[in-house]
Amino acid sequence: MMRNVFLAPSLLSADFLDVRSSIASLKGQHDWLHVDVMDGCFVPNITFGPGFVSALRKRYPSEVLDVHLMIEHPERLLEAFLDAGPDYLTVHIEADPHIHRTLSRIRERGAKAGVSINPGTPEELLRPLLPMVDLVLVMSVNPGFGGQSFIPSVMEKTKSLCRWREAGHYSYVVEMDGGIGGGNAAEIALGGCDVLVMGSAVFGAQDPALFLREIKLKVKEAIAHA
Repeated sequence: MMRNVFLAPSLLSADFLDVRSSIASLKGQHDWLHVDVMDGCFVPNITFGPGFVSALRKRYPSEVLDVHLMIEHPERLLEAFLDAGPDYLTVHIEADPHIHRTLSRIRERGAKAGVSINPGTPEELLRPLLPMVDLVLVMSVNPGFGGQSFIPSVMEKTKSLCRWREAGHYSYVVEMDGGIGGGNAAEIALGGCDVLVMGSAVFGAQDPALFLREIKLKVKEAIAHA
């Protein structure tokens, strides 16, 4: 059976002064919109807040908004981001000492709960959380900035997550973010990733919509011939 792989352009690489034009340039060839929220503490950069997510939801009510909180103690801003209307809300295992409570609250509020892990964090730490998540985001670069190079060793985390999902009969999707582009997207999808986040590769392309179509074709052909 053909497996679906979703493409999630990251608005971290969009034109901050004209985000609507950046989204329009995708021409509907994307599946999700990925929003990287950074606080300048957990990562050395500052980006969007709940107001930005709320504006996206109002302007694009049918889009799948995939919001990734790269912030320390995300419980402080959890309700504000949940009020903004994300479909997926992801927190970092490294940033939240009470992550079970946070993930439970996300689901209670009707959003899908995600947990993210940095390249240097052992994936074994995720195992107690897997029954309560809808998405696991594997960072394939150290978070904070776009345009970084892919760290190949993170694919071992994907293998573990796919194995544990099957053994535990879980339904979470595996997402990867960082350094993904035309040269490695198909290989990463073949490795078990269900959602590919791409920022600079998409919005840095001359024709973002054409780039996404080409990636979809590469991924589809790779999976069909696997």
